[in-house]
Amino acid sequence: MLDIKKGVKSFYVGDNEEKPLAKMEFVYSGDAITIDHTLVSDELRGQNVARQLLEKVVSLARDTNKKIIPICPYAKAELNKNDKYLDVLMDEVK
Repeated sequence: MLDIKKGVKSFYVGDNEEKPLAKMEFVYSGDAITIDHTLVSDELRGQNVARQLLEKVVSLARDTNKKIIPICPYAKAELNKNDKYLDVLMDEVK
């Protein structure tokens, strides 16, 4: 099981939030969480790490009753192609 940690404005994999093996960065903007960047190192590619990071942000949004604004191309594509995320996706970006 992948050890995903919560940082100040990210979920990440690795020992250091500043130099992670994988990371999904976000910012709180009022009633929304804006996902602005996803990074996965070469050694973790192909292991669905980005999807697991996205699931953490989705859980955070649901737990805090916030919507997600995906600026990051990966997050935007994933959130828009799966109906299970409709409850957390900001209406303007659907």
